[in-house]
Amino acid sequence: MTLLTYQVFQTAANIGSFHKAADILGLTPSAISHAISSMENELGFTVLTRSKSGISLTNYGEHLLPYVNAVLNSDESLQQAIAELNGLKQGKVKIAVFSSVCTNWLPDILHSFQKKYSEITIEVFQGTYDDVSYWIKNGVADLGFLSVSSARDIPIEPLYKDPLLCVMPKGVRKGSGKPYMDIEEMREYQFVTQRECTDADIQNFLKENSLRIQSNYHVVDDLSTVALVEKGFGICLMPELVMRDIPYQVECYPVYPQACRIIGIAALHPEFMAPAVRTLYNHILEKYRK
Repeated sequence: MTLLTYQVFQTAANIGSFHKAADILGLTPSAISHAISSMENELGFTVLTRSKSGISLTNYGEHLLPYVNAVLNSDESLQQAIAELNGLKQGKVKIAVFSSVCTNWLPDILHSFQKKYSEITIEVFQGTYDDVSYWIKNGVADLGFLSVSSARDIPIEPLYKDPLLCVMPKGVRKGSGKPYMDIEEMREYQFVTQRECTDADIQNFLKENSLRIQSNYHVVDDLSTVALVEKGFGICLMPELVMRDIPYQVECYPVYPQACRIIGIAALHPEFMAPAVRTLYNHILEKYRK
């Protein structure tokens, strides 16, 4: 099998369509189909399931894809190392981010980095903590932003302490003169909560303080959560970074006991980065590490 075969498999698996993969790679759909069939004949098992709705990975394909990603990433690293030896800074870096980093930090990172290294291309993947972890572990992304608590066994370099806030509808708080929200006062309100893969640090705060909350609203993204709070469906906990320039009329209070999430930049093998990946990694450290 050739690197092109691996690239065809990776692209088709990620996109879910032979036609779209063909457009991306500049090939015909029949060439894509032929490459996959030849690959399956050589392997002795099928890697993609074909249907009218598109294509999807078989169990064998799911097991094989991380290894294919690793081969393609190694080739990219080799090409970058050769370019670096020739005095050039070029290549591609794939970075994964969660929502608040995507909106608050990523535009500045992209602008400032590409101003210095115009020959290095950056590809962005945005998702939940679980998505970012999966992409890093399976070679879809070279780097990723995570909170320290959600990184688990992925090496992470801490960058930023992001305080947790209690977010409430305007005018709902009952006569408390305190500039913060403590656990006992929070018990008086219904919550709008997010899935644990989205707000692991908030779930940890609730468990550590034995705050068993009742909620009929379980959403994924930050803006939907705050929108429900604004309309009076409950209160929520949010990191301060999320609440910057938020377009909703709500009140925010520091939580007591004080708590924060620690945002960091993670890579599966930080000691073995491709030159372009290392360049972006160091750029992020210089901008955000305190």
